[in-house]
Amino acid sequence: MSVLITSTLDRSTWQQREAAHHERADALTAAHRGRASRGEKHPVWDFLFTYYSYPPAQLRRWHPGAGVQLEDAAERREWRWYSPGTTPESAVPDAATFASEKTALAGLIERMLRRTAARPGQFGCFGLHEWAMVYRDGEHRHTASLRLGQTGTDAVVEAHDLRCTHFDAFRFFTPDAVGRNRPLDRASQPDLEQPGCLHAGMDVYKWAMKLGPLIPGDLLLDTFELARDIRLLDMEAAPYDLAEWGVVPVAIETAEGKAEYVRRQRGFAERGNVLRQRLLSAWLGQDGQCQDAGAQSAQGAQTALDAASSSRSFMTRSAAS
Repeated sequence: MSVLITSTLDRSTWQQREAAHHERADALTAAHRGRASRGEKHPVWDFLFTYYSYPPAQLRRWHPGAGVQLEDAAERREWRWYSPGTTPESAVPDAATFASEKTALAGLIERMLRRTAARPGQFGCFGLHEWAMVYRDGEHRHTASLRLGQTGTDAVVEAHDLRCTHFDAFRFFTPDAVGRNRPLDRASQPDLEQPGCLHAGMDVYKWAMKLGPLIPGDLLLDTFELARDIRLLDMEAAPYDLAEWGVVPVAIETAEGKAEYVRRQRGFAERGNVLRQRLLSAWLGQDGQCQDAGAQSAQGAQTALDAASSSRSFMTRSAAS
């Protein structure tokens, strides 16, 4: 079967793009790599490299995306999901080979991206998934203390309905919290995931990584930046006292905190859906067009940028410290 080729890059061009990717990826992971070299842990940012178990070196590896032929790239012909191109020494990421070798995974990723983007976002959870993970629990996954104490934390959970739609958060709920949420399981995840969920937004990075060379390097790093920005809000809205780490709480137990959470949550939903569409298009070409997801409006784009600004500002300060 011949490989579908959409464009061709000469060696000089693709090496320039590869170098730019390395520079950007290194900047994004510099603080983490520095901490790791010193044996230091970080309760906010380590998650991006432990829960999502992709090391900085994997994020640093550049690919052109499905169907983009690289001239003078014979070494890549041996890389996974690459195939020989139409000219001597050329190589091209091959979506058909990926689909053949990873049929179930390819189907899951496409369903998750399309269905999540097609659904309306839900914005009434207020980040209580983290609170449900410590509800009436004497032993916490985080070493940080609870900023309202155990009694105050439990009271916040009991004053709200738990509306989590993300199974990979729900599975960490304490036994007493599970019954306060609708039942969730792995099988129903594609039918329940929705763009307002912070963790669904972070998972866009996971899907991009799983697609490997079929996703262009710049798009992969865009998904990582979204996951990074969402992670900050996830911890700002959590019940933990992270002041030692420079994290200012978004007090979702208050009306003001809820409003701030939802404002930024909506921005992340916009950004996530744009990236879902870009992943589908990069991977599947015309077949990846997702009409239900729609295009991001100019107003939506500005909302997304506004929602990201405080996260980027914090990261700039964090990287410099």
